[in-house]
Amino acid sequence: MVLMASSRREVGAKSFPLVIYVVVPLLALGLQSLLSLHLSRFDLIDLPLLVTIYYGITQREPVSATLVGTVIGIAQDALTHHALGIFGISKAVIGYMAASLGVRVDTENHGTRLLLTFGFTLAQTAILWLLQRHMLGQQFAWHWFHEMVRAVANAVVAVILFAILDLTRRRDY
Repeated sequence: MVLMASSRREVGAKSFPLVIYVVVPLLALGLQSLLSLHLSRFDLIDLPLLVTIYYGITQREPVSATLVGTVIGIAQDALTHHALGIFGISKAVIGYMAASLGVRVDTENHGTRLLLTFGFTLAQTAILWLLQRHMLGQQFAWHWFHEMVRAVANAVVAVILFAILDLTRRRDY
């Protein structure tokens, strides 16, 4: 047990069983691709994004969160019709931002998690818009109301999902 920590990163970093690091992203990717095919409204929820955000805010290590976001995003690219790397780049940026803010902000609070997920969902959409519209020259429809509903839905699901994932962390006391 650490009596004094030199940074917020040492105080708040969480430890999970190794299987959680593998099963949760795979389950998120599988559910996302399967449910999006059969339920048209499920496209509002982005489970791989939520897993990336959760990993970033709990581990509080920007480099590893960037790598996790990249791997999850590229795996999601492989399962969709998007150009390879679009989700990889956007989720890498979101993972980095989540980990960087996780060091500075109390992410144990459900209200904070709600607001962060809302902002990160909108940020990912903006990154996707920039990549597709300006770098690839493809059309990207941006509907403000739809994106706000999507951000709210992801934020609500995130609070529930994050609470469930918190139950899996190791207790070291």
